[in-house]
Amino acid sequence: MNGKDYGWAAGLLALAAFIWLRDRSWLSSPEDTMPLFAAPVLFFILAGGRAAFARSDRAVAGNRSRLITAAAALILGMALNLTFLLAVAWTLFLAVWLQSRVAPEQWPTHRRLLVLALLAFPWLSEDVPQLGWWFRLTAAWTAAQFFQLIGFSVVRDGTGLTVQGLPVAVTAACSGLTALQAMLVAGTVLAFSQLGDRRWYWWAVGVLPLVAWGANTLRVMMLSSVALTFGTAAAQGWFHEWGGWFVLVSMFALCWGVFAAGRRWLPKS
Repeated sequence: MNGKDYGWAAGLLALAAFIWLRDRSWLSSPEDTMPLFAAPVLFFILAGGRAAFARSDRAVAGNRSRLITAAAALILGMALNLTFLLAVAWTLFLAVWLQSRVAPEQWPTHRRLLVLALLAFPWLSEDVPQLGWWFRLTAAWTAAQFFQLIGFSVVRDGTGLTVQGLPVAVTAACSGLTALQAMLVAGTVLAFSQLGDRRWYWWAVGVLPLVAWGANTLRVMMLSSVALTFGTAAAQGWFHEWGGWFVLVSMFALCWGVFAAGRRWLPKS
């Protein structure tokens, strides 16, 4: 690294600290946001470690339009108080720096992994907290349709259900929002490990929010089914926590299988 690289690194670290510390509401539940700190570490590892970031004499000059876009996103993000725009700005600044130092054949890998850089900031919980309500509402609606389909008596009122006379509340804890961004990080790693050299990688990343929603909805349906079968007490306690994690792991295991099949049958980029 030369003096210019040290300047870029210092600027990126300072901007990252600013984005994280400007809104410290995440400190009230750090266990939900701490997994995001793994995103830059995974970026570094999947890109190839230290050797992948060594300066190359054949590096392409940084993209000026990308630099201008990054500056505009930074200014707009500060003006509108939007963490997402600040994360976009940070990611674009990182892209400009990386493209100006890595070899051309390394750049496609780095470009794909920039998704992890974007996910390294808590913009989902800070900018769109209402998304949790939509997760709960759609999960409740889907569960109601499922139970009606199999012949149960169902009454739904917003995010609350009454199934066969048993009340089921899809509370804020069931929104899945707190773990959503961490799930997107994990899903991106899965997609890259199997489809990182295929153009279908971007489709795989794009479908991850739907996978996360499906996992959360299946979790609500499973816990409701257990409560109907074995009683409310059986669906609470340790089963509520570990049963939910079982559904999430199962969904991402399915994703792994689908991505692995895509790697086998889809052509390389």
